[in-house]
Amino acid sequence: MPYDRLEELNLAAKQERLDRRPIHEVREERIRCLADEKRIKAVTVCFTDLEGCLHMLDYDKKFLLNSPDNLTFDGSSIRGFTAQQESDLRLDVDWPAFYWLPADIFGPGKVLVFAQVLDQDGSPYPADFRGRLKSYCQDLYVSQGITCNVANEIEGFLFEGLNAEQHYHETGSFEFISTGGYYNSLPGSLLRKFIDTAAEAQRAMGFNNEKDHPEVAPSQFEMNYAPCEAVVACDQVQLYKLLCRQVAQSMGLTASFLPKPKTGVNGTGMHANLSLLHKDGVNLFSDPKGEAGISARAWDFIDRVLTSAQEI
Repeated sequence: MPYDRLEELNLAAKQERLDRRPIHEVREERIRCLADEKRIKAVTVCFTDLEGCLHMLDYDKKFLLNSPDNLTFDGSSIRGFTAQQESDLRLDVDWPAFYWLPADIFGPGKVLVFAQVLDQDGSPYPADFRGRLKSYCQDLYVSQGITCNVANEIEGFLFEGLNAEQHYHETGSFEFISTGGYYNSLPGSLLRKFIDTAAEAQRAMGFNNEKDHPEVAPSQFEMNYAPCEAVVACDQVQLYKLLCRQVAQSMGLTASFLPKPKTGVNGTGMHANLSLLHKDGVNLFSDPKGEAGISARAWDFIDRVLTSAQEI
């Protein structure tokens, strides 16, 4: 499917999430689409563990359509999840969190969807922090009409060779693929080609790209995109890292998001720009008459973040 068509489909799906379209309507439409679209052969169902690692299971499309509410996995194999004697957990497909994938990056005939983790009795699994965030954000909107928006600025490194992180115990070092710095990369350089390819895939997946550039450290990159509702934003963090790793692998390289892989140069960070928006359109952090132009609620928010900084 052409990239411009992928972008249209993914942006439309994203807007449905932001508009809070009823889940049963989205589910019916997605299931109908999967049944009708002969090019789709498999559905990649994703969830995130306690440490932020993305886990993916590929389900044959026909199997998933026949058993969408009976997707199980071995929770004892996931660090921080269940004990072996209580291993079976379930996946509840989050149908609005649905993505059409670029075939040249992720392989042909696949779509991707996120899922909530459920316990054996069907209740939300307490170690599924994506599910807990989704529930909290929904309750916040229903009770107070507030949406939390997040704009993440994700930095990463590009290193020589495949699986450089896994081979570090053998090599003892990571090798840069460029020695340029902030905004400093030739149009035809390997780093620039990686950024361009990844940004194009990111655009096709509905990220609403803004800008991309080499970062301060050698061989470091950052690709920025528009702010979004908190759960969507967290999903995009996982997809950003996934597509960067896929693009790097296709080039015989490694995309790494380790916080400090090299001494003597800047580490990798991720600014998270937060705001609260009331459903009537008012930015609750803004107050032209407040100190520094922000509201008392915003100062209280900052105070709570700083107070809990060690735990965060």
